[in-house]
Amino acid sequence: MAATEPRLGETRGRRAPRQVRDTRRGPHRETLSDRREQREIKRAAGELKGQKVRASAERTLTRTLSGAIYAISIIVLVSVGPITTTLLTGAIAWLCCSELFRLTRLMGRAPFEFLGLAGAVAFPVAALIDRSLIVWVLYVLLLVSGIWYIFTPRASISDVAITVFAPLYTGFLISSLVSIRLLDRGGTGALMTLGVLGSIWANDAAAYFCGRRFGKTKMSPKISPNKTWEGFVGGYLGGLILWIIMFAIGLPGITIPIVIIGSIFTMLAGVAGDLVESRIKRAAGVKDSGDFLPGHGGLLDRTDSQLFGCMTGYLILHLGGIL
Repeated sequence: MAATEPRLGETRGRRAPRQVRDTRRGPHRETLSDRREQREIKRAAGELKGQKVRASAERTLTRTLSGAIYAISIIVLVSVGPITTTLLTGAIAWLCCSELFRLTRLMGRAPFEFLGLAGAVAFPVAALIDRSLIVWVLYVLLLVSGIWYIFTPRASISDVAITVFAPLYTGFLISSLVSIRLLDRGGTGALMTLGVLGSIWANDAAAYFCGRRFGKTKMSPKISPNKTWEGFVGGYLGGLILWIIMFAIGLPGITIPIVIIGSIFTMLAGVAGDLVESRIKRAAGVKDSGDFLPGHGGLLDRTDSQLFGCMTGYLILHLGGIL
């Protein structure tokens, strides 16, 4: 019996409980070590929950502040008069055209940048002096591009096309703000200009927040993965409010039909402008056109919807007999 059942005082009887305790402790220590290691890896990658919340708050704050400075600057310059509006749109055209040329260089193109930038600035200036001069700016742009093509062996027809397209896409379209501002040199022209521009801003802001909060149905996932139909509807309602305000304060010529037509078509044109720029960036393989506005990317990223949207607003006001 002593051989088969050791007494409690023997070494063999005391060793077994320690082995059980050691076996239980070992995996526990390894698990804690693994967790600490995984946490440090996530911390280094910025993937901890607290880090994500803080980063999201910082991005939102940066985006809001830079957007507010951008908007206030435009409101002030448009309110002062047509000349400051022209200076503003000329600067926007130059910067947007420069960013667009940068994107095309990433695609392997080599446009005549000096000519394109000069043309982009010339369109708003021509609109200030006499809108009929825009035809002359376009003609000179085409003529000089053709001459450049003749005497530049390395230039391709694609380079010529981009040289002409870039100032048209930026300077010509944004010159519509100058034309609207020329309705008069006082408050009415300023309110009409800011109303059209503000409707596009409201559209963008409402589409962004509604898309983030409610967006589920992708609009164009291959071109702009973040755009949703829920954001599209929210954006339209945001833009519609600004057109209703223009009607409510009694701006001349703003009727209910103009409100309906203006809100629909400026919104559609703004979305088209956004998708056009997204398509260009995707072709260039970049996320942003630049870094001019913190939280927004480049200036072209911020004004893409305004380019087509403002020109559409101008045409609606012109065809409605207001301008």
